[in-house]
Amino acid sequence: MNMLDFTSPSGPEDEDGSAATAAFASTPELATDAEILDAYSRAVTSVADAVGPAVLRVETRSAGGRPAGTGSGVTIAPDGLVLTNCHVVEGAKEIRLLDTEGRVMEARVIGVDPDTDLALLRAGAVRDLPHAALGDSKALRRGQLVVAIGNPLGFESTVTAGVISALGRSLRARNGRLIEDVIQTDAALNPGNSGGPLVSSRGEVIGINTAVIRGAQGICFAVAANTAQFVLSELIQHGRVRRGYVGVSGQTVDVPRRHARLAGIDNGAGAMISGLEPNGPAAKAGLMSLDIIVRADGLPVTGVDDLIRLLNGERIGRPIAIDVLRRGTLRSFEVTPSERPAPKAA
Repeated sequence: MNMLDFTSPSGPEDEDGSAATAAFASTPELATDAEILDAYSRAVTSVADAVGPAVLRVETRSAGGRPAGTGSGVTIAPDGLVLTNCHVVEGAKEIRLLDTEGRVMEARVIGVDPDTDLALLRAGAVRDLPHAALGDSKALRRGQLVVAIGNPLGFESTVTAGVISALGRSLRARNGRLIEDVIQTDAALNPGNSGGPLVSSRGEVIGINTAVIRGAQGICFAVAANTAQFVLSELIQHGRVRRGYVGVSGQTVDVPRRHARLAGIDNGAGAMISGLEPNGPAAKAGLMSLDIIVRADGLPVTGVDDLIRLLNGERIGRPIAIDVLRRGTLRSFEVTPSERPAPKAA
């Protein structure tokens, strides 16, 4: 299906809009307001028609078969792989999926990643399901048209449209971890939209809707498709997302300017160790409480979030240098991160 794309071509002349303005001004007959609105309407309806059948209602039940909640999900492969939010299926004993044709499917959880609020499900025996493709969220631009599809407040197959308000936002997951590269949109989202797709005018899923700021007008967020693609790959291969672990708890603190100057570093802040696991990688390497971590594997650490971000799966089992300020003196330790343990079941 052909879809209209409201993004302007990129190029050196487009940064100030001069190329687009010149092209529009040179058109013999300017488009009327009605024609512009008609083109916008066709773009939204085309996206809804193409991606809508891949959007599912997710119903969960707790122990004893009691209804626990509803949300949305999107099928990303014909064999029944479904992306949704972790918080939609968290604690569920039973999961049921309903598609736009009224078909009901049981589902099981392949894996969850609370750090990005994403979960991967597998629909039951049904195959050849309508599905949507994940797009490249790095190619997005502010102001680009997007469409959100889901089941807000129990109203199935609802479509809302808006624009990308901002890119590269950071958002706290429910477990306190920072989700990076989040998309901000003004497309209306409500409870029940969680886990549904945010779709570009090309019909590609460029985000998974995850959060609304209560009390704000039109500020909504989606986990970027590139993040979802990484999580999807990890969950399929390992059943979990592997992240590094050095066995410390910490807090972000300011680095005194004179200490930074004497140590020859640019940090205005760092991650101070407030606790150490006795037999963890950091303790074995010689790090101590009150050490301020300022660099890890050659990259600056200006707070706890930086340290968490750097401890990814690529650094598991590989010795890395961690530089700390200890009583104002810069010291370096070789630490080998292990895989972060899975959280204990409640």
